[in-house]
Amino acid sequence: MINVFKFGGASVKDADGIKNLARIIDLNREKELLIVVSAMGKTTNALEELTKAYFGQNTDIQEVFSSIKSYHESILLHLFEDKSHPVYDEIANAFVEIDWILEEEPQDDFDYIYDQIVSMGELISTKIVNAYLNFAGINSKWLDARSYIHTDNTYREGIVDWGKTRKSIEENIPALLSGQVAVTQGFIGGTSENFTTTLGREGSDYTAAIFAACLKAEAVTIWKDVPGVLNADPKLFPDTVKYEELSYRDALEMTFYGATVIHPKTIKPLQNAKIPLLVKPFLSPLESGTCIKESNVVITQPAVIVKNNQVLLSISTQDLSFITEDHLCDLYGVFAAEHIKINMMQLSAISYSACFDEDVRRFPKLLAVLGKSFRVKYNTGLTLLTIRHFNKEIISSLTTNKTVILEQISRHTAQMVLRETASF
Repeated sequence: MINVFKFGGASVKDADGIKNLARIIDLNREKELLIVVSAMGKTTNALEELTKAYFGQNTDIQEVFSSIKSYHESILLHLFEDKSHPVYDEIANAFVEIDWILEEEPQDDFDYIYDQIVSMGELISTKIVNAYLNFAGINSKWLDARSYIHTDNTYREGIVDWGKTRKSIEENIPALLSGQVAVTQGFIGGTSENFTTTLGREGSDYTAAIFAACLKAEAVTIWKDVPGVLNADPKLFPDTVKYEELSYRDALEMTFYGATVIHPKTIKPLQNAKIPLLVKPFLSPLESGTCIKESNVVITQPAVIVKNNQVLLSISTQDLSFITEDHLCDLYGVFAAEHIKINMMQLSAISYSACFDEDVRRFPKLLAVLGKSFRVKYNTGLTLLTIRHFNKEIISSLTTNKTVILEQISRHTAQMVLRETASF
């Protein structure tokens, strides 16, 4: 049976990480494996910075670009002492593609430029990983995900054409997995015009799910720098608890509300195909991790999800009349058109409130459109606290000495918007 492994940026942030990846593959030689790999370390962040510098024609473009190149060259030197290894030319040629973009002044839309530059992180990391696996004696083949993951032209949020994608994967990939490992990129896809798209920030998990669903895989394993799915971010809360098992439903809810261990779009394709998702520790590959599957397991430990850099927008009509279904239809259409995802919303007689991630490029556009028809007030720099399977004690402990400006409580979920970026 085919298995899909996904390795994130933290797993391949340095030469030791790539060597550990190879050890994990070696431990699983009996399986037919397709490996999805993210950009190395914080490369996506650095390429985003480069994109913004280029789009704004800042003076530090080459400085940022040089830092990205140096980081990857350092990893190469620790993996391949012989500089005549072909991977050096492969990586140099990949950086030349970015150079070609930077040579010209930006003419295209920011989202399009973003995808053409930021996608290079995954292409470069997978070329290095593939080269090292072969160097380490593991027969490996590099695949270009853009030839298999087909999307529309919604840059930065590419919508997958499942029919075309399934056909490409089913017809070509199973035969490639006989006697060798396939290495491909997360996060990216391709349009019918052969332009590169990305699937949304942190979208490599989603890529793994797409391949797994189309290949009818036995399982997907996401290798992380945590023991499994925890009930809270261990960087914020020292006394976290690992879930041994989660249902698809609970995992879907947690990712929807902002749990960062799994990308929100990952679960549904796996649930549809009844493929279990394992979240396992990269540095302790023999540990059990967390298994997400069709299950009736009861969650007894509340899940706590914190999202900073939130905007709370309050919208009312120009004449302060009731907010009607027609108004809501218009509002949802505006949010969708501006590609802004709502994390929490609340309706009163004369106002509609929405909480969402702040995006410095998209938010001003949203304000401009809404301001034509509505009165708009907003606060920025807020924190959204979500507690799944809450109890009164945990709500009290997490909101003490904090100003709650909006609250919403349902049967299983409590959400509070807090005045300032909260520390826990």
